Amino acid sequence: MNQRKPNPGELDSIETASRDELQALQLQRLKWTLKHAYENVPHYRASFDAAGVHPDDLKALSDLSKFPFTGKKDLRDNYPFGLFAVPREKVVRVHASSGTTGKPTVVGYTQNDINTWADVVARSIRAAGGRAGDMIQISYGYGLFTGGLGAHYGAERLGCTVIPMSGGQTEKQVQLIQDFKPKIIMVTPSYMLNVIEEFQRQGIDPAETSLKLGIFGAEPWTDAMRSEIEARAGIDAVDIYGLSEVMGPGVACECIESKDGPVIWEDHFYPEIINPETGEVVADGEEGELVFTSLTKEALPIIRYRTRDLTRLLPPTSRSMRRIGKITGRSDDMLIIRGVNVFPSQIEELILKQAGLAPQYQLIVSRDGHMDKLDVLAELRPELSGKLSQAEVEAICRDLQHHIKTHVGVTTRVRVLDAETIERTATGKARRVIDQRPKIAA
Repeated sequence: MNQRKPNPGELDSIETASRDELQALQLQRLKWTLKHAYENVPHYRASFDAAGVHPDDLKALSDLSKFPFTGKKDLRDNYPFGLFAVPREKVVRVHASSGTTGKPTVVGYTQNDINTWADVVARSIRAAGGRAGDMIQISYGYGLFTGGLGAHYGAERLGCTVIPMSGGQTEKQVQLIQDFKPKIIMVTPSYMLNVIEEFQRQGIDPAETSLKLGIFGAEPWTDAMRSEIEARAGIDAVDIYGLSEVMGPGVACECIESKDGPVIWEDHFYPEIINPETGEVVADGEEGELVFTSLTKEALPIIRYRTRDLTRLLPPTSRSMRRIGKITGRSDDMLIIRGVNVFPSQIEELILKQAGLAPQYQLIVSRDGHMDKLDVLAELRPELSGKLSQAEVEAICRDLQHHIKTHVGVTTRVRVLDAETIERTATGKARRVIDQRPKIAA
């Protein structure tokens, strides 16, 4: 697998800057962002005033903790364009989240914002191991979702040849990989597993294709899933991180030479980790909720946006900027099962440690009387499907059930199904959790 280190001349100067140089730039840009937001966005003026703070109060980076948070509700309450800091005529593009409840969150970009976004995605692809001239198949969805176009513009900015495949049409995904021979694929990790399964269904060894690198994002995934994808597809699997409210893909990305957590491009996005219960900033290395403040965005400056992603800030390694650890869950999609906090990623890790199980799974939460119940659906690997006795399948169920109880602390009912039984998504993120519990009335 490719582990080539970049030449110093290939990097932006800020990627090797000293901590003092980086923090000086951050402070300068943060002062501008707070002033820009306060003067041009009524929501921010009102929230700053209510908190008793003013942009002039920022004298050091640590002073940011005095300013109020922004949440998804603030974007929905100001739907569609209430948080824009420039006239709508200066906004050259809008994107929106799909939004499972309520109104979608709408984000806007000036031409400078689009250029910045292309730059950070190009930097991300380069950090992941891509180079000018490489062919990239982009299998993130295009449209209002930021993934497809964000990756597309960044790949073109780097000088790559882009195949704008978008999501879905798995057989066609495989055909284009066979015919066009791209080196890189950008897609969600769960959908990459679908692509791998389709190769195998067609009798093609996915490790023998042209693909050498996968840049995976848009959903949390574990190191166990990375190992699974790398082993089956014969590629380097690199983690890219982003969210539309902050910019889109390219807020952070792993470096191919270390693969030790996405590097945050701190010259454009200032990170904090907070205690999700108290809102207090915690020290680097401690786990908490990831918060971002944009430093250069014009159309939609975002101040202390609560991502709800649970992670920690790690020291720099391959670049001068800090990294984020693997996302361990979200502070707002955590399942509470009979008083036990459960994250899907915890169960995913345990499933992937079972030699006979495929990496596809689904968690079904329901209620039996007054008690919550958690069913775990897993799949046999294709080579074992239909070949094990009922007793052998039941033994796998009991083993996984035991490990979940031991490591997560919750009793579950485990069902192991034949290969390719669990619902697959055609265009992106896997539907990992189905919550069938009655909704609580407001």
